[in-house]
Amino acid sequence: MNVFRTKSIEQSIRDTDDPDTKLRKELSALDLTVFGVGVIIGAGIFVLTGTVAATNSGPALALSFMIAALACGLAGLCYAEFASTVPVAGSAYTFSYATLGELVAWTIGWDLVLEFTIGSAALAAGFSGYFQTVLEIIGVELPTQISSASDGFVNLPAVVIALLVMGLLIRGTKESSTFNLIVVGIKLLVIAIVIVVGLTLVDVGNWTPFIPDSQPTPDSGGGFRDLPLITSILGIEPAVFGLGGVIAGAAVVFFAFIGFDVVATTAEEAKNPQRDVPIGILSSLAIVTVLYAAVSLVVTGVQSYKDIDPQDAAPQASSPATAETSTTAAS
Repeated sequence: MNVFRTKSIEQSIRDTDDPDTKLRKELSALDLTVFGVGVIIGAGIFVLTGTVAATNSGPALALSFMIAALACGLAGLCYAEFASTVPVAGSAYTFSYATLGELVAWTIGWDLVLEFTIGSAALAAGFSGYFQTVLEIIGVELPTQISSASDGFVNLPAVVIALLVMGLLIRGTKESSTFNLIVVGIKLLVIAIVIVVGLTLVDVGNWTPFIPDSQPTPDSGGGFRDLPLITSILGIEPAVFGLGGVIAGAAVVFFAFIGFDVVATTAEEAKNPQRDVPIGILSSLAIVTVLYAAVSLVVTGVQSYKDIDPQDAAPQASSPATAETSTTAAS
């Protein structure tokens, strides 16, 4: 058997007409855009912003996001071109099957299964943590045996949300899209509140200098293995902040854009994949980039990048006076 045999585009498209596996073409460009925004934006918008602002970019974090968005945009164009040419579910699996062969497609297919499995498990566990926090606020505490997979037998809230989402997906594409639209609306509302409230507390002095002067990296005692690969190869003195820090920050925040490629998996369900998929990918990237940049400016404007907690970057002032102002504004 030839493990490098390819599957022609014509055959892939013909397979989509199989009545037993045929997917309904119900998604518009707006549906795909909302789907992309929902997949890309996560809790990282408040975590990565603090980490990178405090350790790499300073107030220029917004530039780091824009540089990362440019790289994602170029990759997005490639995905859009592939999805338009091969409007079949499967994304990278389908594309590699048509170009590089069955073995590569098989490998990438399992990579995608692993990616989605780990991602879904992490999101379900994160939901469980938030859900249990809400329950504790109202005075309900779940037993450890059913609320933690590490300390008990099973994380029941995580299992339940995973099963509910699975049921929603089985229900149908349009229902899933509608639910996603509602969830994304809530998510964007929360981010909008953070931006609007944060803008009232911004001190423009915290943006000066916008790109902090380059500084040597703190000595972690780890030696060669702790240096970035490009730094080690070229013999460049490792540094943070400055232009190098902005670029290094872009490499870190690139992780926050992961998910835009998932839009390509919906090509088979799009009403007009040649038009709708490129619009969905590029529009979602553009919207997310604007939101990331806005949150970055708010986070670094409310308090100095030197005082930001990398693990809790939500705009919250550190001085008592500003904290009181923040509380009043939030109320």
